[in-house]
Amino acid sequence: MKKIGPDTLTGLKITKPQETAAGLEAVVVSFRHVFGHTDLIRGWKALAHLNQKDGYDCPSCAWPDPDDHRSAVAEYCENGAKAVADEVMTRHTASPVLFQRYSVEELLKKDDLWLGQQGRLTQPMVIRKGATHYEPIGWEEAFQLIADHLNALESPDEAVFYTSGRTSNEAAFLYQLFVRQYGTNNLPDCSNMCHESTSVALAETIGLGKASIKYEDFEKAEVIMIMGQNPGTNAPRMLTPLEQAKRNGATLIAVNPLVETGLVAFKYPQSPRDMLLGGQKLTDLYLQVRINTDLAFLKAVAKLLLEEERNAPGRVLDPDYIRNYTTGYQSFIDDLDRYEVADLAEQCGLSVDQIRQAVDLMKYKKKIIICWAMGLTQHRNAVQTIREVINVLLMKGSIGIEGGGAGPIRGHSNVQGDRTMGIWERPKPEFLDRLREVFGFEPPRQPGFSTVEAVKAMHEGRAKVFFGMGGNFLMAVSDTNYTAEALQRCRLTVQVSTKLNRSHLIHGETALILPCLGRSDRDTQASGDQFVSCEATTGVVQPSRGRLEPVSAHLKSEPAIVAGLAEAVFRNRPEKLNWNALASDYDRIRALIEKTIPGFERYNERVRQPGGFYLPNGPRERRFTTADGKAHFSVNTPTAHALKPGELLLMTIRSHDQFNTTIYGREDRYRGVHNERRVVFMNADDIAALGFQPQQVVSLHSRYDGQVRTAERFVIVPYNIPRGCAAAYFPETNVLIPIDSVAEGSLTPTSKSIVISVSPFETVPA
Repeated sequence: MKKIGPDTLTGLKITKPQETAAGLEAVVVSFRHVFGHTDLIRGWKALAHLNQKDGYDCPSCAWPDPDDHRSAVAEYCENGAKAVADEVMTRHTASPVLFQRYSVEELLKKDDLWLGQQGRLTQPMVIRKGATHYEPIGWEEAFQLIADHLNALESPDEAVFYTSGRTSNEAAFLYQLFVRQYGTNNLPDCSNMCHESTSVALAETIGLGKASIKYEDFEKAEVIMIMGQNPGTNAPRMLTPLEQAKRNGATLIAVNPLVETGLVAFKYPQSPRDMLLGGQKLTDLYLQVRINTDLAFLKAVAKLLLEEERNAPGRVLDPDYIRNYTTGYQSFIDDLDRYEVADLAEQCGLSVDQIRQAVDLMKYKKKIIICWAMGLTQHRNAVQTIREVINVLLMKGSIGIEGGGAGPIRGHSNVQGDRTMGIWERPKPEFLDRLREVFGFEPPRQPGFSTVEAVKAMHEGRAKVFFGMGGNFLMAVSDTNYTAEALQRCRLTVQVSTKLNRSHLIHGETALILPCLGRSDRDTQASGDQFVSCEATTGVVQPSRGRLEPVSAHLKSEPAIVAGLAEAVFRNRPEKLNWNALASDYDRIRALIEKTIPGFERYNERVRQPGGFYLPNGPRERRFTTADGKAHFSVNTPTAHALKPGELLLMTIRSHDQFNTTIYGREDRYRGVHNERRVVFMNADDIAALGFQPQQVVSLHSRYDGQVRTAERFVIVPYNIPRGCAAAYFPETNVLIPIDSVAEGSLTPTSKSIVISVSPFETVPA
């Protein structure tokens, strides 16, 4: 197999971790990224319209925009500016000249930062079987090539259609409609790898796999608990409402193995007070749990809350709420009585007093928000852990009230909207029934492949065509070498992309790169300029209007790409939609969404309202859309990782200079790491006990089912992390995650709990 990418070191420099997030430095870095990629006028226009009501939605995280006032100066964060800089760059383009100059083999030797720095893709490219270089191809020929491959398959289930979270509602709806008319539910998406555990747990317990909170609830909350999330890097705009919550008197509790700057203090760049007097301290209580012991922590919290309630009946819990709106409470508390708080505390590496401090902050409060991200979702027991989050909130009566609720923080701009539009490998029968009624065809009923299942199917030859609507599939999925082999065994791989990434270089026998418009690009179709819509993590649907002239006349929008493909695939079918007409006027797509999906009544009218509209959310109103109409308490069992001598539990994390698999630079200034990504954070006592030295170069090894996986050349960095735990950046460490190591019930890769050993570089373990 081809070597996937370089593993060379670039020159580590370590400084003291920063104590305050954002501030003036964040502004300087933002401008440097934007105006270093494009001219002043284009860059300023891009920033001025970012996240504005008449502008375009940020292509990075799914953090919601304020419902009312938005800053005219800068309604974006540092990472949003970096994402836009990546999209608006015009000083470099990845034109056919680049692919003529470099073979695929030569491009593979470049690192991910270099690949991204080559700029926007400008024309469709193809690499044919046996060729060494990509070459240009016309759109119609490209569509016909894909159609020929798809129509030659023995079954539609031999094709996989992946979706990233960047895809708009309109493109996602059209995409899933095409795929289901083609005849398969093989619609894996990036949700499978991040918040699928959330969707499963919330659907089971409260009936809807989405947040039950609104943006304004942060201002009204009394207690906010942030678990397994680093907002300072992954959702920096979240720091603004957290600061406001603190100024309104809220208490913040952070539960995280690493001490993250963005959870400690925040300096709002637009606040003269903050810039003159210093930032706002955010966290009142910081609990450094061991990796994947959040369930034990939550169970200890629940047990102590129950004890407090028994000592002061009716003052701590909400008996009326529990009686009227929930079920399963008695089984839940019977199970709690089986545990000792001291045992649970020992498991998560805290003292009983520390956990009791958290309970004391919560016990007489009801307006409680618990937020979480992938620090909870990417473990084998992730679904159980999130169900335990709901248990604590239900005990307090905190779901369905102002200032309280469940807050999963989605990490990609429209990943939630894609799922709402039907991008799901296991669609509900009601959705399929509605497709049949509206469009007059019988959609497939058999569940399709999730992301992990799709990789296995390609690896085993059961899937032969891969179509990726955005994203960097190879580097996003676990078990990188196995995933690479799976892609290379396909007859055809197709990537719809804005920029060059490694998934273009590890490809099938034949491969296509289809360049698409970005979120900031003006989208002009036959009927005129178009806009799309996206759904934020709180369920707000709002318009997104690109404002910049595209870097190439050869770019197509994602809806136009889907339409062109559908026209080619269905050309010889007697009855078909006029796909090109849909792509020529997105109002027509939204009219079909309105007919198909509940909550989108008067879609074209409401989406044009400044700020958009909220989708229906039963749990937000104490209407739990479970089978019995009640919220469900559940019984969940903490499990401990039994580490052998010399083993550590590794979690993958982002640096401050990346968004998902997109690398903006080699800086992680909040953690004090500069000019290097191949680092492993370890406790200083573990470093000494294992016989290593700080900044020693080592290899990381994971063992699973008799197989050893290795990630070479990592530099040890001492860090404030619990003993027995380690952390390193993804995607460099995805190679260590076995494809079969997934969360129970959601099949999400266990990226946050990888058992590893460490050896000096070039030493192979026995």
